[in-house]
Amino acid sequence: MTNGVDTATLFATIDAVKAAPDAARFQFRAANSWVSGTHNRSTIHGYFGVGEEHTHERSFTFDADHPAVLVGNDNGPTPVEYVLHALAACLTAGIANIAAARGVTLTSVHSEVAGNIDLNGILGLDPGVRNGYQNITVRFTIEGDAPADTLRQIVEQSKARSAVLDVLANPVPVTVKVG
Repeated sequence: MTNGVDTATLFATIDAVKAAPDAARFQFRAANSWVSGTHNRSTIHGYFGVGEEHTHERSFTFDADHPAVLVGNDNGPTPVEYVLHALAACLTAGIANIAAARGVTLTSVHSEVAGNIDLNGILGLDPGVRNGYQNITVRFTIEGDAPADTLRQIVEQSKARSAVLDVLANPVPVTVKVG
């Protein structure tokens, strides 16, 4: 174990996917229900992977809302704040795995993530302003038993392999259906 990562299992997983590429196809899901106003709740429990259905050891429930200044009751982070969390979490998990695979012991990984949104887009006041983030900045502070350049390379590799960063940086087909 390095950085809490079971490297033997990590490398075995890589080898298994190389041998059976179809095992790499996963589908993650979330169910969401409206509570009141802008407050809603998502539950994450099941997913498909390695050719079969799986469930997490427990269900995860997340509330989302808007703060009062955005006509909510602040019952949870805004959905766009969850996006920042997802990006930071994905990059950090990648850093831990990559460092472990390289035999680098980490002592500290901290990130600050900020995204800028102009409400003129979301509110439909200016069609020239996008609805989502105009930009996102992630700043890492990372320490471990490797030179600073090696730690930067680990962050860069995590950035290059991050599924969440890829979703944000590249168009993803999204289908919305009713009924």
